[in-house]
Amino acid sequence: MCGIAALHHPQTRPDPSTGARMLAELAHRGPDDSDHRAVGSHAWLGHTRLSIVDLDGGRQPLTGPDGWALVCNGEIYNHAELRADLGEEEFRTSSDSESALVLLRRRGPAALDLLRGMWALCAAAPDGRFIAARDRFGIKPLYWAEADGVRYFGSELRAFPAEVRPAVETFPPGCCWTPEAGLVRFADPVPDPAGLPSWEGMAPEIAEKSTREVLVDSVRRHLMADVEVGVFLSGGLDSSIVAAIAAAECAEAGTRLKTFAVGTADSPDLLAARAAAEHLGTEHHEAVFDAGRAVAAIDDVVASVESFDACLMRSAVPNWFLAELAAQHVKAVLTGEGADELFAGYRYYHHEHAADLQDELARTIGALHGLNLQRCDRVTMSYGLEARVPFLDTEVVAHAMSLPEEVKALEDGVEKAHLRRAFTGWLPDDLLWRRKAQFGTGSGAQDLLTPYWRSRVSSAELAATDAPVRTEEELAYYRVFRRHLPGIRPEAVLTRFATA
Repeated sequence: MCGIAALHHPQTRPDPSTGARMLAELAHRGPDDSDHRAVGSHAWLGHTRLSIVDLDGGRQPLTGPDGWALVCNGEIYNHAELRADLGEEEFRTSSDSESALVLLRRRGPAALDLLRGMWALCAAAPDGRFIAARDRFGIKPLYWAEADGVRYFGSELRAFPAEVRPAVETFPPGCCWTPEAGLVRFADPVPDPAGLPSWEGMAPEIAEKSTREVLVDSVRRHLMADVEVGVFLSGGLDSSIVAAIAAAECAEAGTRLKTFAVGTADSPDLLAARAAAEHLGTEHHEAVFDAGRAVAAIDDVVASVESFDACLMRSAVPNWFLAELAAQHVKAVLTGEGADELFAGYRYYHHEHAADLQDELARTIGALHGLNLQRCDRVTMSYGLEARVPFLDTEVVAHAMSLPEEVKALEDGVEKAHLRRAFTGWLPDDLLWRRKAQFGTGSGAQDLLTPYWRSRVSSAELAATDAPVRTEEELAYYRVFRRHLPGIRPEAVLTRFATA
């Protein structure tokens, strides 16, 4: 995990001082190391590093024997398989990111779909070739802009120079850009289900077993690290399943999993997480916040998340305190992000999209990069903490989206019954069948934040503003957003506008 910045100009060497200033704005994403490199006469690559894999040899930019160089933000979970396929003699380090470099050198951008994991990268060769790309789900952030012939790339909006910000846009997930071909899509958010079973007519137990196996395999791979990995445990179904699998893997390895929970005193999530941790035997840590701490953190949280969406802020505030706590104990955590979009965990899916459920699930999976994934990445990286999302593994998504719609329907008013049954015996029934609460609600954040801002931002102010906001609370967040990111166009970088 890290922050990356890159510059490209087809004819003139980019200004390295501009790149250095961009990289300095991303120091929080990589507190362990920083380096940069000019490549040929057309490119500059910069990297700030959070050391997770190959602690000694994985410094970036990574280079190849032919002068290719690469900066990559994220984790490539199938790097061992790629090494075996590409040939160990091609590699200079044990870094998982080097598999992306060798793959590009050997097979070009068309092979990017072979990378399994969360990643955004920029690479360049001395002969003028350049590529920028992002994983199919957009788990790792990447933005870009073009001004006066220069292409700018960065992990966060704050990295871009003031004069360039009006041109900044979200780099689309599942796409790559080269000067020759422009922007090309290499992968869709929902993988092709070809080769997967047809579940029609099969006994439910077979599908449940398959769901369990694909998730266990994903969590096992997402534990890949040369440092300790913990779990964000909200007390809800998704994070509890991840924690249960991870705890079993740790126990088999002779270690004890660390879990982390957050909420207001005696909030539902905090109590449920405590019960799950006790059942699983984890080393459990809690962060408790109140109205004073929540409001005091707003400025930092909005600046970190780089959004003013009220729903995101309500979950980002507790996540902020959770990341602060976890970073004191581990360098990477697993989360339950993505499960609701795969298994229809939100009530509106069933009330408003019963007739087109799969299409709506696919749409929301494609929008995650600018919503929950953006919040998850930014608050954790603000503390130099890597967040991993095993539900958004390519094989898990392909499997879940291959399941018939009826498998994801409400059962006696309960969502995700299929997923719950798949993990029968892994958790106590009262936790396994606990009804869903939004994180901002279950943690207690919404009860603190929404009334606070309604009492301080008037309805008259809301009516008079031309800001793209819906509520008094959101107007308060928008003002903070504007103060920290002047010049940025919300319609170019926020999912709510892009998907309207």
